[in-house]
Amino acid sequence: MIQTPRRRLLAGGAALLAPTLFTPPARAQAAAPIRIGVLADFSGPYRDTSGPTALACARQAVEDLGLANRGIQVEVLQGDHQNKPDVALALARRWIDQDGVDMITEVNNSAIAFAIAGLVQEKDRVQMNSGALSAALTGERCSPNTIHWTADTWMLANAVGRATVRNGGDSWYFITADYAFGHQMERDLGRFVTAAGGKVAGSSRFPFPGTTDFASFLVQAQSSRAKVIGLLMAGTDMVNCIKQAREFGVARRGVKLAGTPMFVTDIHALGLETAQGLLLAEAYYWDLNDRTRAFNQRIRPKTPANWPNQEHAGTYAACLHYLKAVADMGAGPAKASGRAVVARMKAMPTDDDCFGAGVVRADGRKVHPAYLFEVKAPGDSRGPWDYYRLSGTVAAEEAFRPMAEGGCPMLG
Repeated sequence: MIQTPRRRLLAGGAALLAPTLFTPPARAQAAAPIRIGVLADFSGPYRDTSGPTALACARQAVEDLGLANRGIQVEVLQGDHQNKPDVALALARRWIDQDGVDMITEVNNSAIAFAIAGLVQEKDRVQMNSGALSAALTGERCSPNTIHWTADTWMLANAVGRATVRNGGDSWYFITADYAFGHQMERDLGRFVTAAGGKVAGSSRFPFPGTTDFASFLVQAQSSRAKVIGLLMAGTDMVNCIKQAREFGVARRGVKLAGTPMFVTDIHALGLETAQGLLLAEAYYWDLNDRTRAFNQRIRPKTPANWPNQEHAGTYAACLHYLKAVADMGAGPAKASGRAVVARMKAMPTDDDCFGAGVVRADGRKVHPAYLFEVKAPGDSRGPWDYYRLSGTVAAEEAFRPMAEGGCPMLG
């Protein structure tokens, strides 16, 4: 009879008993939080049109939806892209690779938005763009991981260009910010002006960022004898250029200024005395209806000196819709595939206090009405931030470029 060595017998017995005697009970692991990165201008010329107020609006969306009550934790990060694509891309890559960021929003610079679109597609994350305005984001540069909210160059040109030509402003000169957004805006607005029977007398492009003196560009515009000077810029660039145009008496010599884009934050910086009479388009204004006023009441204590414009409102609404899709799918599947979250968002109707009911099209374009506003004279304003008079509404189905005309390769 062969006897098993005592050492081997004891070792085998210990191995058999080990799982029962020594393994602690398994603990359920908490799900990783959903992380949203607000990538914006926090220190440059677009700080007021973007930056801190966009961050507050993203946080307001988290607060309003209250996913913590459903067991889903949401964290909001902030990052300053400094209007430099390389800085933005490095930060976004770190967010995704090291910090577990699932969705990047705001991104108020078209060149940066294109870079982020490529990154989130590579990493299968999500970009909810509310700030960049290039219509190419849902055209030839569309992506299954990006949704474009709020406004774009086609919508702004559509709402402002045609109406101005109809009112007699049939010759234009453009002063354009020299980067992707400005170039796209110039193409789109020029196309609408000529389609309405007007003409483009010329254009000048100024270095961005860093330009503060617009005198030479205004002189060139005035020399063209155009009836309308289209200012294709935003933020402090727009404010500075309009102030200098008023100082030089450009508008008093029969020349109209058209700010595209312009925001209520720009009008606040200019003051009604300087800005009165300007025509501009936005997709949101705090005093449009009961729902926009309700949103403004919630957000105002967090942004008392800088009420939300359409870009800020877009950040809120985009975050809200994204989080609704996360709640519908569950945090785990949402973190696993940004493309799946975008597909779910396209399948769900949108609804929020800033834009009302709407949809996200197959090309990634969020669709809602656009509004043409005229800036009030000082004597017509009833109180703080009461700056706009509604001059016209463009229905949602007419406000944005038809999907078939965009050239989005996803549509086949």
